[in-house]
Amino acid sequence: MTPYLGPSVAVEPVLPSEFTRSSFCSMGQCVEARYTGSGVEVRDSKSPGTGALAFTPAEWTAFVAGVKNGEFDI
Repeated sequence: MTPYLGPSVAVEPVLPSEFTRSSFCSMGQCVEARYTGSGVEVRDSKSPGTGALAFTPAEWTAFVAGVKNGEFDI
């Protein structure tokens, strides 16, 4: 069942997935991310065995919004 969030917003359930490498990966300097059933995990592709950082959906949404708004530009 798709959750109903208002007249024009519906969210499809997200199933766990495999890690996906960033399309900006260059010369092995990469991050990988995957959806879990409860959020997003991010890890260093050079050291996948060292674990991953886990983010809730709210944390991930806030991070992506910050990236889109240029909050992390150097």
